[in-house]
Amino acid sequence: MFDPAQLAALAAVHRRGSFDLAAAALNVTPSAISQRIKALEDRMGTLLIRRGQPCTATGPGLRLIRHHDEVALLETQLSRDLALAPAQMPTLRVAVNADSLATWVLPALARVPDTLFDLVIDDQDHSQEWLRRGEVAAAITGHPGPLQGCETQPLGTLRYLATASPRFMARWFSGGVTRAALSQAPALTFSDKDRLQRDWVMRLTGTRFAYPTHRIASSTGFVDAACLGIGWGMNPEPLIADHLISGALEALVADTALDVPLYWQFARLTAPALTPLTKALLETAKNWLRPL
Repeated sequence: MFDPAQLAALAAVHRRGSFDLAAAALNVTPSAISQRIKALEDRMGTLLIRRGQPCTATGPGLRLIRHHDEVALLETQLSRDLALAPAQMPTLRVAVNADSLATWVLPALARVPDTLFDLVIDDQDHSQEWLRRGEVAAAITGHPGPLQGCETQPLGTLRYLATASPRFMARWFSGGVTRAALSQAPALTFSDKDRLQRDWVMRLTGTRFAYPTHRIASSTGFVDAACLGIGWGMNPEPLIADHLISGALEALVADTALDVPLYWQFARLTAPALTPLTKALLETAKNWLRPL
């Protein structure tokens, strides 16, 4: 048996990035956190935390953190099965892409009461890695799987449209949305992981080429930047529907939407504890996403 307090300290240090922040999260002293980590490392006979800025768990440390999370979720489900009030409100750590969070995920979370959420924000093409490493219990991902030890349920597709303001269109695309024009017109990119603009350009022109781009790591900031004429970008349809109606934004080229498939993946071991969240996500997705 592992000491739950030691495992909690390990998880807190890894997720908060420092002993001081972990101590604040667990309402103990930094000295207590240090002693718990040392005792656990002595027992395991290996390094579990790489000291640095930030502190991060080693491979064995990540495996122990996964065990800590699984036990917590299993105890939550046991409390439900026995109609007992849990000792504390359960926390679900989930990886989700920013555009889903900005559109349909929050309404789903609102349907799961008495639960704390620890959301890891990452691109849908990379969120599965958090689940593969055992750092989250579930993920909204662009990968259908299979992933060992996990279940996958389809959610639907999130439609993206290449959009810009009328003023931007008049300045940069007065002669049409051509390769030459796209190579000069500033684009919007969420992060280096964001491939949507590049994929759209490739689909439209059949070639890959460099183009100038702003980097704005905010879904709503992306929309605001497009409306203000800062650049063109791939915006999720639910976020810009009103802007398209009002004329604040327009499509660069008609009928060139990109549909991004999304899936809900979760660890099979803790699936029962995730049932309320899984149900809420699947039902909410029907109202926001297009069918796969």
